[in-house]
Amino acid sequence: MNWLNVHARAFAQAVTRLASQPLGTLLSAMVVGIALSLPAAGFVLLENVATLARGVSGTPEISLFLEQGAGVDDVGEITRRLQQEAAVASFRHVSREEALLQLERGGLGDVLGGLGSNPLPDAFVVTPRGESPELYERLHALFSNWPAVEHVQLDSAWVQRLHALLGLGKSAVLLLAGLLGFALVIVTFNTIRLQILTLRHEIDVSRLLGATDPFIRRPFYWFGSLQGALGGLVALATVWLSVEALGPPAASLAATYGAVFSLSGPGLHEALAIIAFAAFLGWLGSAISVRRHLAERLV
Repeated sequence: MNWLNVHARAFAQAVTRLASQPLGTLLSAMVVGIALSLPAAGFVLLENVATLARGVSGTPEISLFLEQGAGVDDVGEITRRLQQEAAVASFRHVSREEALLQLERGGLGDVLGGLGSNPLPDAFVVTPRGESPELYERLHALFSNWPAVEHVQLDSAWVQRLHALLGLGKSAVLLLAGLLGFALVIVTFNTIRLQILTLRHEIDVSRLLGATDPFIRRPFYWFGSLQGALGGLVALATVWLSVEALGPPAASLAATYGAVFSLSGPGLHEALAIIAFAAFLGWLGSAISVRRHLAERLV
């Protein structure tokens, strides 16, 4: 209970200091929020681009072509194995007759008619439970070793390109977040430094009365964390306003590709992560500043 009391008192002091300078608090929160909104918007944009790409390109599939001599028993065996494979979301069997009919409807009836017999094999079209390139490669190796399977065709080239582009984009956003985070730590460092210099006489009196360094540092830690959290809220508001502004143009763009798409903002977990990251940056800047300046003798 004593631990809770000292932190509650430090929290109240930090709130009082923030409220005593509303303009400075607002400007600091806006600086932190606008800076954090750039990487936050980058992550949101990447997630929406990935969703849009999946909607335009469709779900990638794996095609299994059976041997020419495969019979009903082979088809049943492949069906049974696909039903038992946990990584398979769904599949459908395309018989030789159905495949031939589809080609005839596509305008190749004259060409196929001159062959005399149906050259097409039975096939299965499989939709995996996931879109990672590693999953497709694993299923390709698995299906290739099944009996009566002549050829396995992957429809994952675009998935690999998409994952590569998204990986590059996420790396760039992480780099930007790291650089801006470092800059925000410096901003908080200077803000806390000014706070310490303003309260130097009060800190000296507290030390003379027996206050410990943790007791003196605690309100500054809360001050930096709360300032960062307020910046995180500003960043979330900025991202949401951007999503609302860009939503209709994004939907119009998707409609030109025949896809239904709605631009979405950060979810609950992402929002909490942004606020927590901003609060951590504020705490880190205040911790460095407090340890640096309270280590000196203030007069």
